[in-house]
Amino acid sequence: MDERVLAEVGAAAQAVERRLGISRREFMQFCAATATTLGLGASGSAAIAQAVQAARRPSVIWLHYQECTGCSESLLRAEHPTLEKLILDTISLDYHETLMVAAGHQAEAARKTAMQQNKGQYVLVVEGAIPTKDGGIYCKVAGHTAVDIVRECAADAAAVIAIGSCASWGGMPSTDPNPTGASGVAQVLGKPVVTIPGCPPNPYNFLATVVHFLTFGSLPAVDPLGRPLFAYGRIIHEHCERRAHFDAGRFAHAFGDEGHRKGYCLYKLGCKGPETYANCSTIGFGDVGESNWPVACGHPCIGCVEQGIGFTKPIHATAQLKGMSPPASYPKVVEQQGQTGFAAAAALAAIAGAAAGATAMLTKNLGQRAAQPRSADKPAAREER
Repeated sequence: MDERVLAEVGAAAQAVERRLGISRREFMQFCAATATTLGLGASGSAAIAQAVQAARRPSVIWLHYQECTGCSESLLRAEHPTLEKLILDTISLDYHETLMVAAGHQAEAARKTAMQQNKGQYVLVVEGAIPTKDGGIYCKVAGHTAVDIVRECAADAAAVIAIGSCASWGGMPSTDPNPTGASGVAQVLGKPVVTIPGCPPNPYNFLATVVHFLTFGSLPAVDPLGRPLFAYGRIIHEHCERRAHFDAGRFAHAFGDEGHRKGYCLYKLGCKGPETYANCSTIGFGDVGESNWPVACGHPCIGCVEQGIGFTKPIHATAQLKGMSPPASYPKVVEQQGQTGFAAAAALAAIAGAAAGATAMLTKNLGQRAAQPRSADKPAAREER
């Protein structure tokens, strides 16, 4: 990094320090951590610092539908620095039904104003599944269905982000029999959107996505399901702290057994890590270390980010292994005992009898051979080999 870039980054850090009330060290640590999360180098960290300081704060409209507000709660617990000091000052959160002070007509006026003043430039975030059955009558805000509001807001949005499994693919509300026709944002809009699944998702997966958009003017690379590859590009099982126990064949077979107490692999208790794409095991939750996630706490991963697994597949059903399998030498919990039928027993007895007879004849012949006298004037016959 040359001196010019260093000077620009330093100026950006000082400006943010004055505006947000955080130290330059904290700000640079945040930029470096975000760049690392996104798979960027030192230049990426500098670009993030410059963008946060200089870029115009993007307007964000955050909609809520069928959900528990856990995604917002998770986001509010982000640290390094705290959400209110950095993120809510970096973005202009113009509409959020849980956090905004305005209510009723004021709230709806704020949404309309933000859409008009930032047409084609605002970011739309949707939390929760969208009910579509019976014309969407099962969820209305200000007299309008969730379906209509989402389509109206998405029409002029620069980017649409579905946060949480409910918004990403329907989540828990869409489980059978799904009486409200709960659906994901992409299904309602009929076009791909960026999805941040999880119940709740890690706040830094959403944070890094927004910062990438703020810095580069585009959303990060995603997989076919719209999930950012930097967060959902690898199977949890690949970087699970219990993976060594899986490879060695050490499993917990019941909650509270010796293997469970020793921290053995939870695969046989139904862990869905081998078929779930996420970074839960490497980033953790609540900023208390990467050990703060279900598997580290002793419970199998339920695959909450994966449609068709989370909230659908029984929690303790064995996962489908993707790209790997346990060694064939693993012993079963109860080994099957073989049984011999009458015909097989008779054949075995015949073979055993023949073997015994052959052994007796060999012994007899050897005895006779050894008893034959050897002539004194003739050399011993050469033994056949």
